[in-house]
Amino acid sequence: MSNSSNSAPLKPAVFLDRDGTLNQDKGYTYLWNDWAWLPGALEALELLRGRGYTLVVVTNQAGVARGLYTTCAVEDLHGQVQKDLEKRGLRIDAFYYCPHHPDFTGPCSCRKPNPGMIEAAAKELGLDLSRSHMVGDKLSDIMAGLNAQVDTILVLTGYGRTVNPIPKGVRVCEDILAAAKLIVQNDK
Repeated sequence: MSNSSNSAPLKPAVFLDRDGTLNQDKGYTYLWNDWAWLPGALEALELLRGRGYTLVVVTNQAGVARGLYTTCAVEDLHGQVQKDLEKRGLRIDAFYYCPHHPDFTGPCSCRKPNPGMIEAAAKELGLDLSRSHMVGDKLSDIMAGLNAQVDTILVLTGYGRTVNPIPKGVRVCEDILAAAKLIVQNDK
């Protein structure tokens, strides 16, 4: 993709899985009262934001397809997350979620491991995938990053310790803060 002289340069991003990467995965988290930041998550967001990364959450929300909660509930939770971050001087640039599940709604291009959410964000937000990263705790997160051809990091929080084998070229970090430090260190 080429930029004309009138368009802004493409920006690097960090795509972040939600449950198990940023917050405790309690299974189908859709209420603010069930949200709990993982240790180091806020510091990681601050570090990445300070280095100029666009921060994008990409999350599968099969609970919608299963009828456990609505898209409004997902959007309300993301609004509460954003309010909590704003109180701390932080923000997520965009939240993308897939409300589908193949057993209930059929196949889609947005559900991870498909790269649809990452590709949509890149197009809509003007992101440079060649300078971007995906961080997540599940094989579906890792495969979405690889399928979008972005640098991909597996964190060992959430389900991270159960991913085996780890696909070639995927780096592994203990948690989101270690991943953020690795991203910043390698992008100097």
